[in-house]
Amino acid sequence: MKLLVVGSVAFDAIETPFGKTDKILGGAATYIGITASVMGVKSGIVSVVGGDFPQEHLDMFTKRDINIEGIEIVKEGKTFFWSGKYHNDLNTRDTLATEVNVLENFDPKIPDSMQDAEILLLGNLHPGVQLSVLEKMNQRPKLVILDTMNFWMDSAMDILKEMIAKTDVISINDEEARQLSGEYSLVKAAKKIHTMGPKFVIIKKGEHGAILFHDDKIFAIPALPLEEVFDPTGAGDTFAGGFAAYLAKKGKFDFETMKSALIVGSAMASFTVEKFGTERIEEVSEADMFSRLREFKELTTFDVELQ
Repeated sequence: MKLLVVGSVAFDAIETPFGKTDKILGGAATYIGITASVMGVKSGIVSVVGGDFPQEHLDMFTKRDINIEGIEIVKEGKTFFWSGKYHNDLNTRDTLATEVNVLENFDPKIPDSMQDAEILLLGNLHPGVQLSVLEKMNQRPKLVILDTMNFWMDSAMDILKEMIAKTDVISINDEEARQLSGEYSLVKAAKKIHTMGPKFVIIKKGEHGAILFHDDKIFAIPALPLEEVFDPTGAGDTFAGGFAAYLAKKGKFDFETMKSALIVGSAMASFTVEKFGTERIEEVSEADMFSRLREFKELTTFDVELQ
């Protein structure tokens, strides 16, 4: 199945307790596209960059069989830029700079070659922009996956709810789930979000894993314990990319397949945090992925006697 990704292709500058970077490649669509390519899934990116965006990055996408016909280049503009500094626990960070640049007037253009995509993954953008993507597609994809954040809940809740109503899978963190639902219990929060439209609700808990909700079914996974964590930037996007790419490979969207997709997404995200930016995920081979999935299986498989 084809995977269409709509989201940012950007520059980041990151500082963690382990070091700092100058401007490096970032953006939700970037992490998602690279992750899908590692898994052998064809994807297409719809985004916008400025004239300052290096050709070498576009060539990297193409070499990975990522369709870039939907990446608009505004030659006189500048690419979205974010800079942040992480605290010692890596769970909290301070934003040092946000330059929206060409993303401010982003009007997604879906290339004909991606109009038949079966899976649509909407990265964290203004919900009005996300809605416009659905309106521009010749037919509704078989699966619509939505990522959003508390900023849009604060500033554009009405249109966000309109977008959520058209979504099959929503992926948010625990803080966002509580804000969106008004419920502290994540079980109650998921039930309330179900009533807004999505059939599946994924609540991410960072280093504590993720939970999948569907009707009255719940599936929870831990995060893989790692010896070294350098940079959590892009981990959530890599998670989404692994999740969506697995569904694209299997071509099924039932709860059991989603459970496996959740594990694959978490395993792929565990690579991203090991180096700055996209450096680690770009190195990952299919063999690396299978090795890490085996680690995950050993971590979560057990037998227990109840007598």
